[in-house]
Amino acid sequence: MQLLEVNKENYIGQADPFVLESGGRFYIYTTGSDGVYAYSSDELFSGWKFEGRVFTYPEVEDFWAPSVIELNGVYYMYCSFEFYGDVPDKGGHRQTMFVSSSKNPLGPFENAKQLLHPFSIDSHVVKNESGLFIFYSTNTFEGERPGTYIAVDRLLDPETAEGKPVPMIMPSLDEEIFRRDRYEKGIHWHTVEGAFYFREGDWHYLMYSGSCYENENYFVGYARAKTDETDLTKIKFEKYPDDKTYAPVLRSNEWEEGTGHHSMIKHGGEWYAVYHARNTAEDGLNGDRRNARICRMSVEDGVITADRKQFEI
Repeated sequence: MQLLEVNKENYIGQADPFVLESGGRFYIYTTGSDGVYAYSSDELFSGWKFEGRVFTYPEVEDFWAPSVIELNGVYYMYCSFEFYGDVPDKGGHRQTMFVSSSKNPLGPFENAKQLLHPFSIDSHVVKNESGLFIFYSTNTFEGERPGTYIAVDRLLDPETAEGKPVPMIMPSLDEEIFRRDRYEKGIHWHTVEGAFYFREGDWHYLMYSGSCYENENYFVGYARAKTDETDLTKIKFEKYPDDKTYAPVLRSNEWEEGTGHHSMIKHGGEWYAVYHARNTAEDGLNGDRRNARICRMSVEDGVITADRKQFEI
């Protein structure tokens, strides 16, 4: 079921895969404890080559969820790590969004700059006719369902956020609970993260992962909006089918678990999700057993459904 090459002798995991097509070649960037790693191929479904580490930052650890965008011949990577040069959020979280750049999709990505304050993770940067926008996740400790939610902010340039984030998707389901009684008895922490935005016709889609990859209910869901609006800070997304119904597009099944944190790519007129999961059966891997997989997605009239026949590479 795995999409990418796996070295069982020295396995580093393939969590949070972000797929990019550039110059007729495909690239996938994944999370590593000591930086961001990359794979490349001339084909989406085969031939993936491990390219090694393409970004790191001195004296930090726990790198999270890279995303990359190409702008005017420069590749910008957005990812988070534990940063001690800023004040943590109320829960003590120090994960902070940085941006680095390279003229090569395989890096090295350098000149890393802090983009957002803690807590900020799981970016997706989008360019359209209204400008440049960044979707990301941050925390709230208020309300009936405190936890991690998805916001969007405008980027004034690839390395500068406007600083006027707008909430996009808030937790609304018990299935989105990350951990019960996390900071206080009876107060459960929720998580909505891993944003990925795309547009198909008149429909705008904002996909996400809910809960925790170690939980049974961990899943990929989405919100949608049918509008001509192109300023992404002004769109009002609504969860499908509604705020109170657990309706995952991807979730654990008989052969894989921990399915989530995906990115999307359109190839040959079809949409595909590249996501991480781990095999339910013994696979000989140690440590973080998540690896990248691919699944065809049907996107039609505001509805996304997964083709559960996976590609075995």
